[in-house]
Amino acid sequence: MEIIFSVKVYRGLEEFEKLDNAVVTTGTFDGVHQGHRKILDRLMEVAKKSNGESVLLTFFPHPRMVLQPESDLKLINTIDEKIKLLRKEGIDHLIIQPFTKEFSRTTSLEFVRDLLVNQIGTKKLVIGYDHHFGRNREGSFDHLKEFGPIYGFEVEEISVQDVDNVNVSSTKVRKALEEGEVDVAANYLGHSFFIEGEVVHGKKMGRDLGFPTANLKIENPYKLIPSNGIYAVRVRRGDDLYGGMLNIGIRPTIDVSQKISIEVNLFDFNEEIYGERLTVHFIKRIRCEKKFDSKDELIAAMQKDKAKAQQLLK
Repeated sequence: MEIIFSVKVYRGLEEFEKLDNAVVTTGTFDGVHQGHRKILDRLMEVAKKSNGESVLLTFFPHPRMVLQPESDLKLINTIDEKIKLLRKEGIDHLIIQPFTKEFSRTTSLEFVRDLLVNQIGTKKLVIGYDHHFGRNREGSFDHLKEFGPIYGFEVEEISVQDVDNVNVSSTKVRKALEEGEVDVAANYLGHSFFIEGEVVHGKKMGRDLGFPTANLKIENPYKLIPSNGIYAVRVRRGDDLYGGMLNIGIRPTIDVSQKISIEVNLFDFNEEIYGERLTVHFIKRIRCEKKFDSKDELIAAMQKDKAKAQQLLK
């Protein structure tokens, strides 16, 4: 059973009304992984002790997408997925501040004085180890300790020991996913990596092979997709949950288009679901995608894939 807390979501600081006793953290929180959860747990602990309200100030687009567009950064979560994950954490307020080049010029002093203090009402600030903020990431924990007495807030940094104990970062999660190690990513995240997409018409090649598939369209171009291969997955359709196997790749044995597709075969399922949305949770990669010499070889491999997936999903 999932517990979903009530959190107020604001699409920009201008929507937010200043609080009397805000306990705040800030960052991109891509993936909402185990390291982020350390910060959020401490944030809520401090808020409870001080009778304050917990506030997470995050940014979208990711700063690197704006400042280094050539990097073609892919994110673990879309903004809607991130909101869903943060709803489960129990924070009171979530502010999603649009990140623009103009906003990036905000100095560390302006960030603290104008945003954290004057707009949010920060009385306590909880940050991750080695956190930087403001123009050119000039702001640091030392800056915050200087600003605190001047602007009337306390600051707490999650210790390096706590960070090392978790030993996770969004970069590590992305690397694991890019290498197809979805089970490793799940350990870092504290939950399975997932994608959401609409079922669209495909070439119905899977049906011809005896494995009908739902072709998924992923709308967000910045959403990270794991490397090509066959995966054991769990698929949520509304309130129903199915086991399945999913292929990411170009289907080299039966398709010459070289176009990457994402197709999922749901076990014990045979319904038309075009236009519906599915959420796919990745459990483990079964094998890399490969080209077989014939359709019969491909079918035999898919039968083995299904058996392995069913074993993994038990």
